[in-house]
This record gives sequence, structure tokens and C-alpha cells, in this order.
Amino acid sequence: MSRGNLMIPDWMQNSPHPFTKVLIANRGEIAVRIIKASREAGLRSIAIFSDLDRYSLHVEIADDSYNIPGESLEDTYLNIEAIITIAKESGAEAIHPGYGFLSERADFAEAVQEAGLIWIGPPREAIAIMGDKISARKLMIDSGVPVIPGEELEISEDSEQLGKLASAAAKIGYPLLLKASAGGGGKGMRSRLLSTKEISKDY
Repeated sequence: MSRGNLMIPDWMQNSPHPFTKVLIANRGEIAVRIIKASREAGLRSIAIFSDLDRYSLHVEIADDSYNIPGESLEDTYLNIEAIITIAKESGAEAIHPGYGFLSERADFAEAVQEAGLIWIGPPREAIAIMGDKISARKLMIDSGVPVIPGEELEISEDSEQLGKLASAAAKIGYPLLLKASAGGGGKGMRSRLLSTKEISKDY
């Protein structure tokens, strides 16, 4: 089976939505790995790059590459509209987000699918649930998955908040890991809190 001048890989012949080209919405080593995996799977790869990444390896080894003008992440690798536009212009039928950047954005997954493209990743519903640590924890508990001991506290500005934290800490036991309910990369994480005094300092 072929699509245009490209052959559908044998392993995808019976797929209801076969494709031949994948746009990788990422850069660097992450994109390089996906490009190599795509080639092994018989797929063509489309790379995107910012002005700063023009000479990066992922741009060099991809089958085709497209510039998203700009230097900031917001203007380039986080620019959903520009990425989808390039996917359509390049003839890519699928988008792989890699990890980081837009891979944890449910709205990106939804935008890709609404554009008639194939999303290579978890369902948007799963991304939305797992993107919030409280809802993710509740889902795991409801599903019977073991989780580490913890407490969920509503954020408030009243004077009793630190008392509530100290009470929860005493119930769980030290050392503690204090985390924000959203975000990623560990930037909102405070580890090895050993006393109420340290909770007061880091909260």
C-alpha cells in the first residue's frame, strides 16, 4: 500500500489510520531518538527548529526540517498553532511530542486531533488527569494502585494553615516531601523536611 510516493510500512498495513510521516514537536537528543526510531519503523521524520537550533543534530538527520522563527520557547517549541501549521504544510499525518515541552499539555493533544492529525501519545483525558498530582493520586487510590503515605490540604491564607501542615506531618511522619499539586520538573519540590520549623520556612 502506498500514500502518494511513500509506501505504508508493512506493520501498519491493517491499521485503520496508516501514516508515513511524523512531525517531532521537540528538539535535541529527544528528537534524535524519535527520528531514529521512526526510520527503523519505515517512517519519514519532520523536524522543527528555532533560530537558535538551526545547526542542531536533529535538524541534520531528519528527512525534512522546518524553522519556526524566534528564539524563545513560547515562540517556537511551545507554539501550538505554528507546529500544527507546519505539520500540514509538510504532509505529516502524525505528531510525536517527545517528552517535556508540549507532551504534558492536554490542549496540545486535543488541537492535534482536531486538526485531523494522529496524536502519538496518551489520550488527552489521561494527560489532563495525570497533570494534576491530586487528581492523579486519587485515581491511583481508586484504581487500587499502592501510593506512598500523604495528605492533601487546601491552600488558605489563614493563620491555622501552618498548624494544619504540622498536624498532617505528625500523622505521616518525617522526613517529608512538600510538593505543589501542579507543574513538573521537580521545581516545586522541597525534599527532606525534617521538622515543623523547616515546613514553616519552605511553605
